[in-house]
Amino acid sequence: MEQKVLLTAKEVNIILHRLACQLVEKHLDFKDTILIGIQPRGAFLAQRIQEILASEYNISNVPLGFLDITFFRDDFRRNEKPLEANKTQIDFLVENKKVVFIDDVLYTGRSIRSALTAIQSFGRPEVIELLVLIDRRFSRDLPIQPDYRGRQVDALNNDKVLVHWAQKDGEDCVLLINKQND
Repeated sequence: MEQKVLLTAKEVNIILHRLACQLVEKHLDFKDTILIGIQPRGAFLAQRIQEILASEYNISNVPLGFLDITFFRDDFRRNEKPLEANKTQIDFLVENKKVVFIDDVLYTGRSIRSALTAIQSFGRPEVIELLVLIDRRFSRDLPIQPDYRGRQVDALNNDKVLVHWAQKDGEDCVLLINKQND
């Protein structure tokens, strides 16, 4: 198994600040905007974006929720190993709100399709946008594109893009793991 560093901690930090800045440009005061981290790994990115909005832009009133899509996936019954569900934490209505889905890697688009279905349980948003750290742009099964992207990565389907977060993994970095040699 061969691995390559796509983004260092410094590069991740720069990208996070750029993404937060783009959100500020579009949403200004965030009056009707909510952030939804897609569980499990999008939650770390969503928390970091919310922290940057508060510390750098004094925007501390942005609601943050976490959405588990496990049982909304179209492949959840096809897995050989048992699925581990995460916890959905959305303590507010999304009715007529501007929802920003946040996930670490956009690959086939199936997770986002699942999130679009799952969020309907909490109301009908006015608009839904998508923010991702990594966009694997040539791997889509569905016509889903991000509104905000950190970095585009051209990876083969047998490659894995793995995002490490300081909160969970001890450091921020993005790796490309080539599984061809397994």
